Formats: sequence, structure tokens, C-alpha cells
Amino acid sequence: MKKQSLAFSFLSLLSVILLFGSCKKINEATELGGDLIPAVDNITTFDTTLNVESYNNIFTEAEDSARSVSTDDQFVGNINNDPLFGKTAASMFFELKPSSYKYSFPFSKDSIVSFDSVVLVLGYHKTYGDSMLPQQVNVYELATGNTFRYDSAYSMRTNNFTLGSALAPTKTFMPQNLKDSVFPFRERAANQLRIPLDISFGKRLLNYDTTNAYASDSAFKTFFNGFAVVPQNNGIANALVGFNLADTNTKLSFYVRYIKNGVLDTSVIYFKLNSTSAAANYINRDYSGSQLATYADNNTPANLIFLQNTPGTYGTIKIPGLGNLSNRIIHRAELIVEQVSDPSDQTFPPPTYLFLDAFDSAKKVIRTIPYDFALDASNAINFKGLGYIGKATTDASGNAIDIWKFDISRYIQHVVNKTEPVYNLRLSAPFSLRETYRINTTDVVRVLPNINPTYGIGRVRLGGGNNLAQPMRLHIVYSKLP
Repeated sequence: MKKQSLAFSFLSLLSVILLFGSCKKINEATELGGDLIPAVDNITTFDTTLNVESYNNIFTEAEDSARSVSTDDQFVGNINNDPLFGKTAASMFFELKPSSYKYSFPFSKDSIVSFDSVVLVLGYHKTYGDSMLPQQVNVYELATGNTFRYDSAYSMRTNNFTLGSALAPTKTFMPQNLKDSVFPFRERAANQLRIPLDISFGKRLLNYDTTNAYASDSAFKTFFNGFAVVPQNNGIANALVGFNLADTNTKLSFYVRYIKNGVLDTSVIYFKLNSTSAAANYINRDYSGSQLATYADNNTPANLIFLQNTPGTYGTIKIPGLGNLSNRIIHRAELIVEQVSDPSDQTFPPPTYLFLDAFDSAKKVIRTIPYDFALDASNAINFKGLGYIGKATTDASGNAIDIWKFDISRYIQHVVNKTEPVYNLRLSAPFSLRETYRINTTDVVRVLPNINPTYGIGRVRLGGGNNLAQPMRLHIVYSKLP
């Protein structure tokens, strides 16, 4: 009896351990998905984990044609020291114009007593990187030979602009100070980068009239083709600084003193972004010397995957064992991806969202995940339900990391039913993408809604398929068919 009692106790304990382990797996699987899944009892419901192979790639312009427009947050600055992803330099090109044509200043030229200053003001939105290290920028006039159109969206990978004259000495500023209040004439303002320009440039614009530059928009472009704000590499700057051209803070400000009704008056006049203002943002990545450079475009499966927002990088994911699964009922299938911590993550955090799609080798197109990815009635993406939002957790050493669980259950069900092929998957962190999207049974090519709220910023290092501590893997909860 004693032996039977001990055996019974051991079996009971083993059952508790197995049940606890199974519940832990299911809790992990359902925390982000929110679906009701039967408990894994290894009698009617089972789970399995499939190994994956992962590879690093750098997007080309043919693969990622995302373009910036004037209402996007635009970036300027230098990242000099990101040990994982190397260097980045960003330049801004844009037009600020009179409110209308034929345009006249609100005073006569012969009433001007003095022209005090002309200031380029940029509406500050954010800093990505180290805000406590100084940035330096120069402001140039775009050469009039440039083709710069308001009705064109420009690739952020390409800089085809020719610079004209410098309009100001080099401006040095601390990103952390841009939130501070300033008190220019008759206004209190914050979140501004203010760059005083050469007074001769302001006088030039002031001296134009409706017979030349201010006769029409097309005439204005022949006299002034826009600004270029270009970073100067001081060697220590380590951030991209985001501005918004459509922000009310962004303007070209003229400060003039003149005689009005026999009394000395001071006026400030603004040129701003308008419906015919062109804009472009050039972001140059340099991966040389970075950890990514040792992994990118390598045909060997990688233990680390590097994802960077547009213009950036992606990972190719292969699941060799997926095609061998027998037909079964799929309750849940998740690609589980973990961040691999690095001290630089404190300075350069991950993107807001990661994105998973697939390569259709038969049609040679990139497509959204069939049956799982769908836009709602308002043309929005269900980021949370699809697992595109990282969940904060800790790794085995107690480091703060994010973990993503991409729900591809419906697609995997079709794979095991042999009604959908096994695709190689693509993991990225893009701003926007143009790809094949399935509506019911019809494929259409379309530009998806913006995936990340801005381009240029956000990067993350992930565990690859053969990472020993934090492997990327496909976890499946299923039931056998009779």
C-alpha cells in the first residue's frame, strides 16, 4: 500500500507539473491574442514548436519605395554612434511661401526704417537618440535649376538636389533645449529651432514685388526655389531631430520696423508652408563598422536579426518543417520573436510596430499574410490583434526587452489543409508598403496604411532562429482530426 500511495503521489505531482507547464504555455499564447483556446492536455489538445531559419537583408528602393510628403514629420541631424546599426545623416528640403499671389508686404518700402532680422523657424516635434549632444546644421538656398514640385513625393533614399548659396553661419543647438520657451517679438513660443539668416537674403525677398517674384507661384520659384537644412558632422552628434513643416511653429519670419501713421511700429511677417509648397527628406544610412554589417545579405541562417525603420532593413523567415505537418485543427499559431538586449537600446528604442508579410514565389510578389491580415471598415490595421505591438518583459538576465507574437493561425490552418502554399515570411518595421493584399479571394496591389507613424526612427535587434537563448520560433496549439 505504501508503494502504491507513493506511486499515486508521484503521478499526482507529475500531473500538476504537466498541467502547470501547459497552462503557462497557453497563457503566453493568449495574452496578446485574446482568443479562447482549449488547454493543452496532450489528450485532445496538443502543442508543438517549429524551428525557423532567419536571414538579414537591407531594403533596396525597388523593394521599398516609401516617399515622404510635406505633412510628415521630417528629420535632420546625425547619428554617429549606434553600435548595432551604424550611422545615419538626414537633410530637409522644403519651400515656405507667401500666403497668396499677387503678394504685397503690409507696408510700403519707403516707410521702412530698419530691417532687423529674418529667421527660419522650424516646429520641433521629437528627438530620436541622444538629446544631450549638440547638433550642427547649415541652411542653404536650393539652386534654381532644381526640379522641386509640390505635386511630387520624393524618395527619402535619394538626394538629387543641388545646393546654392549658404544663407546662415553654422547653427549649433542642443535638441533637449528645443522644448524651452523663447520670447521673440510679440509672441511666446516653445518647440522651435530658430536659425537667424543672412540679412541680405531677407532684404532680397523684401525688395521683390508683384512685378517679379510675387506675381505668381511659378514666378516665385524662379527667384527662390526653397531651403535645404543639412547636418554638419561634428563627430559627436547622435540623434535625428524631428520637425513638422505643417506645424504653426514652422515659418520664415521677417522682423521690420517702419513708420505707420507717423509712428514707429514693428511688424513680423510670415511665409509658411502652403498647398503649393514642395518638401523632401533625405535619410542616408551607413552600416559600415556596425554589427548589422557582419550579418546583412548573408546566405547563412543568422542568430540575430536586425530591423530598422524606412529606409532600413528586414528579416527573411523560413519554416522548413511547416509543409510536413499533417492535417489538424489549428487553435493558435504564433511566430514568437524576442528582442536581444543591448545597452544602446536606451538611446535608440524599437519602432512602434513590427510588420509580418510573405513572399509569394509563384507570383513573385510580396503579399500580406493570407486570411489573417485584413483592414477594417475604416481602412485601419488591427495592430494589437495581429501581434504587431511588442509587449514589455525581461530576458533571463533581467534586462528589459519587448516580445512580439504574430498571429498567423488562419494562414497555418490553410497550409495544413493544403489549400495554401508555404511562403517565406518577411519581418520588417516599415513606414509604409505597397504590396499584394487579398480581399476575399481577389488579389489587389495597393499601398497599405502607414504601419509606423513616422519613418526614419526606430530599430531593434531580435533573436534569430538559431539563437540559443532567445530563438525565433513558431508555436502551434492544435487538435488532431479523427
